[in-house]
Amino acid sequence: MSTIKDNTVQVVFVSLLLDLLAFTMILPLLPALLDYYRDVESDQGLYFKILHYIQSARKLFNAPDKVSTVLYGGFLGSMYSFLQFLSSPIVGALSDIYGRKPLMLFCLTGILLSYLLWALSFNFTIFVIARFVGGISKGNISLSMAIITDVTSPKTRGKAMALVGIAFSIGFVVGPMIGAFFAWSSSNNREGTWYIIPAIFASFITASDLCFVAFNLKESLPEKCRALSLKSGISGAMTYINPIDLFQFNGVSGLSSQDKKSLKTLGYAYFVYLFLYSGLEFTLTFLTHYLFQFTSMQQGWMFLGIGLVMALLQGGWVRTIPPNRTKSTAELGLWLIIPAFVCVGLAENLLILSIGVFLFAISTAMVVTCMMTLVSRIGPENQKGVITGVFRSLGALARACGPIIASSAFWCIGSKTTYLIGAVLLVFPPLILQSIKSL
Repeated sequence: MSTIKDNTVQVVFVSLLLDLLAFTMILPLLPALLDYYRDVESDQGLYFKILHYIQSARKLFNAPDKVSTVLYGGFLGSMYSFLQFLSSPIVGALSDIYGRKPLMLFCLTGILLSYLLWALSFNFTIFVIARFVGGISKGNISLSMAIITDVTSPKTRGKAMALVGIAFSIGFVVGPMIGAFFAWSSSNNREGTWYIIPAIFASFITASDLCFVAFNLKESLPEKCRALSLKSGISGAMTYINPIDLFQFNGVSGLSSQDKKSLKTLGYAYFVYLFLYSGLEFTLTFLTHYLFQFTSMQQGWMFLGIGLVMALLQGGWVRTIPPNRTKSTAELGLWLIIPAFVCVGLAENLLILSIGVFLFAISTAMVVTCMMTLVSRIGPENQKGVITGVFRSLGALARACGPIIASSAFWCIGSKTTYLIGAVLLVFPPLILQSIKSL
């Protein structure tokens, strides 16, 4: 039995790694893609209709014209995260009824379709549809968390969740490097549909992931442990996408009052943290580009360093943290992100910037893994899918809102003030987490 469980965790790790490699490939390609659609679209196309509103926002914030592409990328990124916010809890709840594997295959099929649409996106409208399909299909990550929760005990769960963190670290290091290679190749040839090659490569990776999961993933939720049904009607569906219901975890049944209180407190702490963190993380590339004149290659080395630190910590120390120290480790990580952003905000030389980025990597390696481990301990077994889905959805909502707010502040009041205000507000997540006494 333990061998089957170990194999399941390994399958989830490989699946997540393949998914993240394909997902992060597009990140360094976005500027070139947006330039391409600007050149090929007519004045009446969707690209220029959206650009009209972005230019209005740019003038309102008195931002330089060269940031229009950044604002455009922020719009697409926020749309993607918002769709994840809508889909994650519904997919998680459905997996509690029909099993994890069918929903995992469904999500991966949707992601594959999004990359195939990208390969066919001869205009910007099709590209936006591709991103829409990809975002709404991105429930596979919350499903991965639910599967790990199914097959691990409280003692081994932290170690398994750390593997998820390692997959993210490797994916966000190697994936953008692959994308950067395609970006470099495309810089020499921007004629024609150059984006087809990276899109087909992402499709190939995702098709491999789909086949790998279909043949190797064992169903982790036995029929006897499954929920009987979703809440009925429109009001039931709204329970899984209404932010008020999500913060209250109203879509989860069978919770004790103490469990519900703990989940709500964890949800508040996670949302506030990711809202502030994702916004400041999003503007980090702007700061290094405009204040330190980093090239794309230098930024690539910066993120390579962040990813390596995270992978080493999660592969070594974080996965060995005993269950009784998970909460204190999460709190420590939440406190560490404060001096990280103070250093980045006040940095006037590379040494202070490097210290801030190093603390940023250490904190990131600790927080999300430990908080996902904490939330996986709460609630009945037949509700783990919806619990992790709601938790991931709150994170997606935070990531949909944070970059827009932080980017606006970045151009209105400057990077230093933005980072210092963010650092002050980041005092709240560890204080909220400390209020939970039962974990």
